[in-house]
Amino acid sequence: MMKIRTIGIWVFVWNLFLGVGFAQSSQQSQFTLEDCIALALENNNDLKRSDLQTKSSIINFKQSKNELLPTLNANYNIGVNDGRSIDPFTNSYSNQELTFSTLGVNLNTTVFNGFRVLNSIKQSKFNMKASEMELEEIRQNLILQVTVGYIRILNSRDLLDLSKARLITTEAQLKRLQTQYEEGVGNPVDYTDMQGQFAIDKVNIIEAENSLNSAILDFMVLLNLDSDSEKDFENVSGLIASETYAHTASDVYNDALQNLATFKSKQFRIDAANSGIKVARSGYYPEISVFGQLNTNYSSAAEVFTETGTSITETGDFVTIANQDYPVLQNQKEFSASKISYEDQFDNNLNTVVGISVRVPLFNGFRAKNAVQLEKIALEESKLELESTKLLFKQSIEQAYNDMESAFNRYHILRDQVTAFEESYRINEVRFNNGVSNIIEYISSKNNMDAAQLNLNKAKYEYLLRVKILDYYRGI
Repeated sequence: MMKIRTIGIWVFVWNLFLGVGFAQSSQQSQFTLEDCIALALENNNDLKRSDLQTKSSIINFKQSKNELLPTLNANYNIGVNDGRSIDPFTNSYSNQELTFSTLGVNLNTTVFNGFRVLNSIKQSKFNMKASEMELEEIRQNLILQVTVGYIRILNSRDLLDLSKARLITTEAQLKRLQTQYEEGVGNPVDYTDMQGQFAIDKVNIIEAENSLNSAILDFMVLLNLDSDSEKDFENVSGLIASETYAHTASDVYNDALQNLATFKSKQFRIDAANSGIKVARSGYYPEISVFGQLNTNYSSAAEVFTETGTSITETGDFVTIANQDYPVLQNQKEFSASKISYEDQFDNNLNTVVGISVRVPLFNGFRAKNAVQLEKIALEESKLELESTKLLFKQSIEQAYNDMESAFNRYHILRDQVTAFEESYRINEVRFNNGVSNIIEYISSKNNMDAAQLNLNKAKYEYLLRVKILDYYRGI
């Protein structure tokens, strides 16, 4: 993922130098580089998405800490049994329809589980910090992309100004030659050749305007803004320093290791993977927990009997006295039945359970062993990702540094070249206007000066771009 992101940035950088020139927009809306960076940080959807992921990791970390708390659950149910069933009040079989209800409260807390919860908390904490650093990484990359896009627009706009200036010069010569052509003075080929040069300059401007519009459109997408209105972008001061970059490539790389969020996020992923191994190893240890329960129930068949008095009844037995049978009587108590209320049954049927649970892993299909091995592989992958990122950044920094030095040296050489070609063009223009030289010498001199100015402008912005990239690597 890091490699793809870095390649994407370099592709975006390379596009800066593919076009020829672009047109300057009107000043309906003024932007500075700082304004654009602030807008991107506020509006960019990728940054918002990463922020949501970071918030999720924070919640996961909080939840991992909550695993230390005991679990407390309550359950309640009510229903109707019809037919042969067990009466929950008498715990005996009943063939009548009855309404039943139960209520229970369960408490469970883990006393020891191989430090699984503690290591899970550490792992979630490292993952949270890694997510925070990944958010910062996206933020830093976004700032760089905005800077690159901004410089691309400035470079394009300056190149268009040069194209417009070329057109103005060509147009002035064309008018002069047209007058001579109409008066029959001079070589008519000079006039037609200048017409061709004028057409070339106009085509360059059309292409430049289209390229600038495309650059601004891409930039507005990056800022997640409406691109319908015209916008103006302020220049960046200090494009070329009088001295070379103050830091070496090694300095930049060492600063990157200390300051860039991408290295910090990957180190946190390594720490999280280490904790993941400890979490997996907890599967080798027994788990001890303490539990408690509070239960009660209700049955509509439950009744209470109250004594209401006594009565004399025959037992069915007889005694014989003098050959006369007399029935045996007994004094029997009489009762009246009444339903036991819902509240009384819940109160009377309360029972509690307290105990200790021990779960010892004897054999689980090598699940714990395989889990540990998978976590070790994840750790090695995290380490490899960090090393690959370091190597990629080291190569990118060295390339950016070489490109910066090359642009710096080219700029100063091209500046002298522009001065020389401008003087050459001035002389050839005077000679051409006075009929001393031909149009081929004039156009060649003009094209040399124009190309030198374009190359100088390109080197100027390329140097600025490389400096901004190196500053990004340094964490600025």
